[in-house]
Amino acid sequence: MTKIRELKDYQEKYSEKLKDTINEQLTFSESSIIVFKSPTGSGKTIMIAETLQRLVKLRTDKKEFAFVWLAVNKLHDQSFEKLESYYESTNILRCVHFEDLIDKKIEPNEIVFVNWASVNRPDNKIMNENETDFFLSKIIENTKSNGLEIVLIIDESHHTAESENSLRIINKIGPKITIEVSATPKIKANASVIIDVRQEEVINAGMIKKQIDINPKFASVEEGTRSTDEVIIDEALKKRKHLKEVFQKEGSVVNPLLLIQLPDSKAGALDRKEEIKSILKKQGVTTENGKLAMYLNDDKQNLDNIQIKDNPVNVLIFKQAIAIGWDCPRANILVILRDIKSEIFTIQTIGRIMRMPEFHHYKTEELNHGYIYTNIKEISIDEDIIKGYITFYSSKRISGYKPIELNSIHIERQRERTRLSSQFTEIFDEIAKKTRLKDKIDLERKPLLNEMMVDGKIVKLDIQKVEYKQTKIIAKQALELQYAFDLFVRSASSPFAPVDSSRIIKTATYGFFKDILKISNETDAQLLMLNQENNHHVLDTINLAKEEYKKKIVQNLPENRDIKHNVWEVPEEIRYGDNVTSKKYQKSIMQPFYVVKLSAPEESFISLLENEKNVDWWFKNGESEKKYFAIPYIDESGFPAAFYVDFILKLKTGELCLFDPKEGYTAEVAKEKAEGLQKYIENQQKKKLNVIGGIVIRRNGSWYLNANKDYKYSEKSLDGWEILNLSK
Repeated sequence: MTKIRELKDYQEKYSEKLKDTINEQLTFSESSIIVFKSPTGSGKTIMIAETLQRLVKLRTDKKEFAFVWLAVNKLHDQSFEKLESYYESTNILRCVHFEDLIDKKIEPNEIVFVNWASVNRPDNKIMNENETDFFLSKIIENTKSNGLEIVLIIDESHHTAESENSLRIINKIGPKITIEVSATPKIKANASVIIDVRQEEVINAGMIKKQIDINPKFASVEEGTRSTDEVIIDEALKKRKHLKEVFQKEGSVVNPLLLIQLPDSKAGALDRKEEIKSILKKQGVTTENGKLAMYLNDDKQNLDNIQIKDNPVNVLIFKQAIAIGWDCPRANILVILRDIKSEIFTIQTIGRIMRMPEFHHYKTEELNHGYIYTNIKEISIDEDIIKGYITFYSSKRISGYKPIELNSIHIERQRERTRLSSQFTEIFDEIAKKTRLKDKIDLERKPLLNEMMVDGKIVKLDIQKVEYKQTKIIAKQALELQYAFDLFVRSASSPFAPVDSSRIIKTATYGFFKDILKISNETDAQLLMLNQENNHHVLDTINLAKEEYKKKIVQNLPENRDIKHNVWEVPEEIRYGDNVTSKKYQKSIMQPFYVVKLSAPEESFISLLENEKNVDWWFKNGESEKKYFAIPYIDESGFPAAFYVDFILKLKTGELCLFDPKEGYTAEVAKEKAEGLQKYIENQQKKKLNVIGGIVIRRNGSWYLNANKDYKYSEKSLDGWEILNLSK
């Protein structure tokens, strides 16, 4: 069992404050949500454990509680062990797993620990009714019938608490008090109370480091012929060895741990794991000698007791998964290597090196700092991001949504249409000759450079940009050129699948440089193609060749489209990259509303919907993906196709509307889609579904609707079109 430390002053203070807040909220008739925001490394779990103990121990009104503890990943097991150890001497509260509950209820002062994923799946036994009556809703019902108040604790709530499924589960539990615990909570507008444990108090108590230094004293580093990755890892290893010596001088047995975060694997790109293992092997760090540990989905080695302060493992290679619920206070150094857009550190990831290994500061100041080594030049800090370091925005379906059950389709195209074939090489050569690519290439071998920050510092985790003194420039070596070229080709493959297409593009470009420019060395070819003067010329040729490939090859392939039918609902959540903007629309069912770009008709149509009193909500549809709504139609070539209607909306009078705004040429060529839409609407109405819609255009300040089975459009006449009336 884990030995429990005495509470720090701030832990005592906030445990008491949280207990008093719960007691106060219990006096109100309505349920309450308490957000407990506390920095990584502050001992959130211990403070919650102490709070619950005080809550049940010091009650004077004889009110009894049952507790449900929900957590992501394996956190529920880690929390179970911590709390069971914490209550070992007092036995005031009892910790149990869901499957170990007795008599189909939670007993007084009992905490049941549940993994979030286990209740967040539709097919899960914990959630669904069964013959034994051993499922969550029934157990909660039995517990409440026993006169107990339910207190729900959601650990790392920023990962779970706002999704539609999560809200559904919380509503099923129906807690009197919900405590959302996180270092980076998604603060809710309906939170009753927010308790914020200040980072400064945690630092002053010696629980976490005073600051994080980034690439310290890097200006004087001599790189020689080493790659940037090798320079960074070598310097991080030197720092680790030095810190070990300083710990020994302080009389401590701590063996500082170096963490190396791998970029996500990319199909067709160099495997960075093997490259990094090779660099470490040169320095005598391998899994075989026990100095290297692996924490990857398909590779877990030397992880036993790695958190113990004198464990012999010196380096741990991991991916993003370690950022949640992993506790190893001896981790002092973090290496983060550049990915495609890796310019954002997450608070959760940095938090892995924020903890003090022995829960106090040392006389030697450098032991009170954490260290990051990275080849990223500009760094921002963001809250925890589920998908690594690329900024993602999330739009969520508003609460109160009622299912609409629209029939939808998704077409899976044959593999040959989504991947380049060997015929692309011949087309590339033709385009290169036609555009005189040979004459545009500058053959001077200019080094490709990595620019990285020197002497950066992170003092507060909520800052936006990391400040630094200067930068250092290191030329990319062969492996780095290979990786950069792999990513370039992967990106250039779009919209064709990069798995196979990137290999075809490499063959075409290497062949051109070898046969036409007489450059047979692939590294030299990569260097020339990646140089700024040449890169856009090569990319232009690739793009032109892809367009020609579509005309000559793809369009002549026999159609073999596999149509999948499904029942469609407005998505619970849609994630976007960093190329979107937010717009304030009150009636959008997705909030916030994000969009890459709206066409003029779309923007004008949204304005109509926002000002129409009878519109309950509207949804701006996407395209191509299964999560978006599509109706079947026969295209101009006579093949089955999917029409992703721009807008789905619900009127307060009950109708579901399917509208697609057009103008000019897009209205002229809409015949097949328009007639397919009317056929779809007719079929839905036969099933007694109240669905209407059609193509809409704006003319002379008014909106007109075409809902005819035989679609016609003319710039000169609106014959067959009627004024769109959403108020009837």
